[in-house]
Amino acid sequence: MQGEADEIVSAIMAKWSAGFSRLDATALASLYSESAFFFGSNPTLYRGREGVSAYFNGLPRWRSPTVQFSDVNAAQVGLDVVNMAGTATFFLGEDDPTLSVKITWVIIREDGDWRIASHHVSSKTPLIDR
Repeated sequence: MQGEADEIVSAIMAKWSAGFSRLDATALASLYSESAFFFGSNPTLYRGREGVSAYFNGLPRWRSPTVQFSDVNAAQVGLDVVNMAGTATFFLGEDDPTLSVKITWVIIREDGDWRIASHHVSSKTPLIDR
């Protein structure tokens, strides 16, 4: 099952990366469940494909945005559920800073396809020092 989880996550990451590089809100939203929860780079909780599309349509129109996923871990937790955790590094252009965040997805099988049901990013800077 681990190999299948890795394949599912890799396929979604490839589509997600392609959509992000074009800032294509429709393509990105299509990767999400109709009942998705989405926490991106601002404190607003976006819901469903419509919310995901609104989030991406609200982003600045960077000239050459790309994303690189690293330290990716995937685990199938049920027949129709996959967890993913990793790092997403966003390269937004020459004049914009690089942004690196922790990212988690819960991916579900919905209508015969794999879709992101929960998307959450958070700062890599610790909130509590130990």
